[in-house]
Amino acid sequence: MPKIILKKRLSEQVYLMEVEAPLIASERKPGQFVIVQVNTDYGERIPLTIADANPLKGTITLIFQVVGKTTLLLSSLNEGENIENILGPLGQPTHIYKAGTVVCIGGGIGVAPLYPIAEGFKKAGNKLIVIIGARTKELIILKDEMGALADELIVVTDDGSAGHKALVTEPLNEVCQRAPKPDLAVAIGPPIMMKNCALVTKEYAVPTVVSLNTIMVDGTGMCGGCRVTVGGQTRFVCVDGPEFDGHLVDFDNMINRLSAYRDFERQAHESCRLEPQLKKLKEKKG
Repeated sequence: MPKIILKKRLSEQVYLMEVEAPLIASERKPGQFVIVQVNTDYGERIPLTIADANPLKGTITLIFQVVGKTTLLLSSLNEGENIENILGPLGQPTHIYKAGTVVCIGGGIGVAPLYPIAEGFKKAGNKLIVIIGARTKELIILKDEMGALADELIVVTDDGSAGHKALVTEPLNEVCQRAPKPDLAVAIGPPIMMKNCALVTKEYAVPTVVSLNTIMVDGTGMCGGCRVTVGGQTRFVCVDGPEFDGHLVDFDNMINRLSAYRDFERQAHESCRLEPQLKKLKEKKG
């Protein structure tokens, strides 16, 4: 079973884990992901993007936010402990090429999967503009790492506690107005953020790639849970993606599908969060 080599808390609900997975590390390419299962007896399977990989050490880096039961369980594991199952690398890798000027936009936890893509485009000889945003300063991640890569780094927060007080679409609109405009945009973050970024870039005819994180079970195209509509056609994020033309994605349909199990996810998260306290009470009574 993959062993956790390093664990860091990047913010209140965001964790970084470096995990032993030599075969995945040797094959992984920017944009790909893994399916993680914390408990094989009753645990669900969740997709997590590979934020980094070290083939020499045989490790991959996962960065995740605690939003549900499984990510809460994953966050409770410590260095030296094992994750039951990690399957990958899965999905189509990012098409990295020399485009000219590439603007990469990351929102919240989306900055993590954006990092290896930005790194790839920089290594390919592109001018790199990076825009990262979050609700508050405490939720900004990988700022220094992105700053080391980018020719220009723009930071925004909803409350103005770091960088400019703005949404990522505001500096993106300004960058698209420059002469020359960017040759390519890559946006990763919450669905509504990617939708609005795509609306901005479409106005300026800037080709735009988005990376989708949908409901996913098996990760091999069999269950159909991750289906999205792209250009009027059904596509599966796990095998056809996770990256698609942002100007063709039906974001409204995707957002509706993502909300289908929200109440069940909230209940599972709350019950999992309360389990340790209930266990202590039972032990006390016993």
